[in-house]
Amino acid sequence: MNDTNISAITKTPNRKRLYHFTRAKNLPAIAHFDTLFSSYQIDPSQDGPRRLAPRHLNYQDQQVTINSHLRIADSMIDASTTQEEFRAFLDRHVFLWPTLKDCQKMMATYARREPEEAFSILEFDASALLMKHGTEITLSKYDSGSSPRFPNHCSYKKSLAMFLPLEQFGLVKNDLVPSTPSQIKEILIDGQMNGVTELLTAVYVSNGGEIPVSWRDLARPWTLLTD
Repeated sequence: MNDTNISAITKTPNRKRLYHFTRAKNLPAIAHFDTLFSSYQIDPSQDGPRRLAPRHLNYQDQQVTINSHLRIADSMIDASTTQEEFRAFLDRHVFLWPTLKDCQKMMATYARREPEEAFSILEFDASALLMKHGTEITLSKYDSGSSPRFPNHCSYKKSLAMFLPLEQFGLVKNDLVPSTPSQIKEILIDGQMNGVTELLTAVYVSNGGEIPVSWRDLARPWTLLTD
């Protein structure tokens, strides 16, 4: 993996960490497997159709909840793909946010929708994660899984062309993909992210959610994210 790319992406102080947002009830399974799985790996039975509600599943004797799909306006989808193909691609990846601010936006959205639910943010060392999983990583300039507020006024269309392999960062120049670190909105890992514990730097949980015993030393107050 190109160290230069990773150094450029993680150079500024607010990009030294990567963040994964999940439900607190998923933490025991994540710690048990020491892995973040894509939703497709957990449930390949629904490949493409939109999930209208969260799915609560038993995966190898562990309880896991997969989030619903947010609605994406048809007008946002490029003619080169379909809604089903686009969702199938998303479901095959683990998503990380490159800045805390980006992650906080998702956190606020889910907190408004499900105020009683306990959520968690896992914080990782960005350089170590990108180095370990670099060949499996693609970058997105846009929030791929949701629809802009005014889709008809949007300057881009969603397609698989908006995902740039990490090794091509800085080499490809077009309006669909990020060309500078500040343009990176999402970091996607194909399939699964192994070795979660060795990359973890902090664990945050809301609403009294439980943190696995093996991660208790990494526990940080949720108020650090919200105050």
